[in-house]
Amino acid sequence: MQEFPSVLPVTAPTAGSNAKQLSPNPLLPLYNLAAQLKSPIPSKFRSKKPNLRLQKVKSKGEIENVTKLQTSFDVRASLKALRTRKWTIWDLQHPLTLAYIIFSFCILPSAPFLKFGALLFLGGLLSMPVTRQFFLPSLPIWTYLLYFFSSRFIAPEYRPHIWVKVLPALENVMYGANLSNILSSHTYAVLDILAWIPYGLGHFALPLITSVMLFLFAAPGTTPVFARAFGYMNILGVTIQLIFPCTPPWYEKLHGLEPAHYGMEGSPAGLRRIDELFGIDMYTTSFTTAPVPFGAFPSLHAGDAVLEALFLSYCFPRFRPFFIGYVIWIAWSTMYLNHHYAIDLVGGGIIAAVCYYVSRVNWLPRPQVDKSTRWEYEYVEIGDRTRTVDEEYGHAAGGYGLGLLHRRGSDEWTLGSSSSFDSMSRGDTLCGSSSSSPGILSPTTPDDDQHDLWTKARMSPRADESTEVYVR
Repeated sequence: MQEFPSVLPVTAPTAGSNAKQLSPNPLLPLYNLAAQLKSPIPSKFRSKKPNLRLQKVKSKGEIENVTKLQTSFDVRASLKALRTRKWTIWDLQHPLTLAYIIFSFCILPSAPFLKFGALLFLGGLLSMPVTRQFFLPSLPIWTYLLYFFSSRFIAPEYRPHIWVKVLPALENVMYGANLSNILSSHTYAVLDILAWIPYGLGHFALPLITSVMLFLFAAPGTTPVFARAFGYMNILGVTIQLIFPCTPPWYEKLHGLEPAHYGMEGSPAGLRRIDELFGIDMYTTSFTTAPVPFGAFPSLHAGDAVLEALFLSYCFPRFRPFFIGYVIWIAWSTMYLNHHYAIDLVGGGIIAAVCYYVSRVNWLPRPQVDKSTRWEYEYVEIGDRTRTVDEEYGHAAGGYGLGLLHRRGSDEWTLGSSSSFDSMSRGDTLCGSSSSSPGILSPTTPDDDQHDLWTKARMSPRADESTEVYVR
């Protein structure tokens, strides 16, 4: 009777560290065909080319580089990386960002030496690897801040018509009433403070807190993806506000539906009560002289909160109810403080969701179920896939309790398991590839019960899913 391991390609140890391949079994093509038929992914959605991409690894020290930061000040390293880079359509983001920077400098008051110095300083930060790793991913955020505050200098003759009746009409059509006016009709000091916490504090502090959390506890490379998504989402939001200016609810309460014009002051609306409560001027002056006083649609308060909640829920699914609760909290506060209509919140949430899912499919590293901090990662996987129930909801996790559970059963056959890379770095033989030939890699299950009991050779795993694995 033929044993099961004999139908698989196995390797037998020989003298020394090398291994030789046994004669191929004639049933191997049928086995590979059966393995592919078991894939849950329809054939029309499968990648035509192998999606597993690995860099050569010679030692465990090189694997750990995925978690390390650049410390070099050598500009030549950046120039070399620029020359050898394979450009894609997504790299159009860089000239687009540069165009926004140049536009912002052009509309700012004349200060040629200061502007030239700022551009020179930015070029220096992007030239050195030690600073480029932080400032290149966050460049869209700095561009958004420059673009937002410089937009006050756009001449009125170049600005479009201000829409006063559009948002109230949409509000009544979609919801049957003006929700902002209803929620703000009765105000109390306790409600003012509850609304101020997310709107006046959380909105400005949470982007930094989210970045730190993702940097420390998510997969390496997650924070740069979040920074780019956050920056470009806000740039898009400000652009829409400038092209399609609409009055917020506080304007309707102060001026009714009278036509608005540029040069009118903004209003802190409900935040004025916070200044009066504490006896300080935190919001009155800043909102009265806001660069975009008629930027009601879309709500970037809602957009930022939704984007942060989506990224944090993906990396720490156990706390998803908390993140959803915060989005609801800040949505209520924007309407209670009379700063946004409900339709503004929907617009901001849609833009945030689009930016998140584009980032998730193309660049966002996958959380690994047995890792609690970034320093435990040996490699990263890029791309989207169906997640297990434990991964999606994080019922009971070890480590820091961030909601990522250990895989069980057949999940250990996933391509690129960390144990297989550990074995490879120790010089173990993996399916005919030894440490002497690191360019030929075949991830396997490390459990001892997956060896042939007679030859002590590893059995090949099945390729159930395609993935991208990057090891530096």
